[in-house]
Amino acid sequence: MPASSTAADRAAQILSRPFTLGGLTVPNRIAMAPMTRYFSPDGVPGEDVAQYYARRAAGGVGLVITEGTYVGHDAAGDSDQVPRFHGEDALAGWKNVVAEVHRAGGRIMPQLWHVGVTRAEGSGPFPDAPTVGPSGIGLDGNPAGRAMTQEDLDAVIEAFADAAAAAERTGFDGIELHGAHGYLIDEFLWERTNQRTDGYGGDPVARTRFAAEIVAACRKAVSADFPIVLRTSQWKAFHYDAKLAATPQELEAVLTPLAEAGVDAFHSSTRRYWVPEFEGSDLNLAGWTKKLTGKATISVGSVGLDKQFDPAMFQDGSRTGVASNIENLLDRLERDEFDLIAIGRALIADPEWARKVLGGDTEALIPFATDQLQTLH
Repeated sequence: MPASSTAADRAAQILSRPFTLGGLTVPNRIAMAPMTRYFSPDGVPGEDVAQYYARRAAGGVGLVITEGTYVGHDAAGDSDQVPRFHGEDALAGWKNVVAEVHRAGGRIMPQLWHVGVTRAEGSGPFPDAPTVGPSGIGLDGNPAGRAMTQEDLDAVIEAFADAAAAAERTGFDGIELHGAHGYLIDEFLWERTNQRTDGYGGDPVARTRFAAEIVAACRKAVSADFPIVLRTSQWKAFHYDAKLAATPQELEAVLTPLAEAGVDAFHSSTRRYWVPEFEGSDLNLAGWTKKLTGKATISVGSVGLDKQFDPAMFQDGSRTGVASNIENLLDRLERDEFDLIAIGRALIADPEWARKVLGGDTEALIPFATDQLQTLH
């Protein structure tokens, strides 16, 4: 049975508002969150990948943010089944993805990615490449990889800038830089993994230097109105209590140099979008980020589900039910706490999630189950 007309009308009214970011206008407030799917043999996204993203656009998603795609640095990735964003073959595949998403009425950004010290030695498309990070320290605080030299830093910055230029040239509508979850950019931001004593380490502002130089290089490589989104998070992979900032003041110190470097919007990754980030306020991480920087923000975290994000559920065959009540989300969007909301697992389960929610047909939503990860539907 469809949702009540009042609830459906409210969802449609709030979520259907267009949003403009630089030269991009997104037709509604619903984004697809980036989710690695391992369906790109030799790093090349094929027709199945193009149709996977196009189905979500056709199903009402305004902005598709692709799965993480490796920049052109040999140590950037750890799987040859994850797409890359360099090489004529991969970029030709991405050009087709863009065409199909645009044909379906959506907008699309690639998420540009370097995994840093999370990469196991000997893995990925270039197994002979050494794993690198800020200080040769893993997310658990133990030795991992080797500390990056200035030459390494310059090469990675150039790789991100080259990917940004390639994205605009290929027809994408903007880019997202993956600066969250304990991957390379985030490793420089986080005190545990960044113990450098040069200009790229030290206090919170100094630890933003590498990220800010990547943003600035990307900004220089693309048109002035080509949007640059930066994804950030407090939590790291399997380290859910990790914090970049314990207070709003500390968060502002991290975000301000990044905004000044050329970030147009922040994608603030949380496991549950409704959880307040700091005591004394109901604002979530995206809300605080918008308040502190004045920049647009995208929120994310277990929207449309009855369980919060946990990687274990991707391994144990569990099924995640549908939580169709999105009143809290609508309240936050209505008061402009953040600007867009990204949907993850709910969109793996149901390519038409957006259309059904916008149309009030929430009873028809398909719940997420881990067996859905075995195919690229």
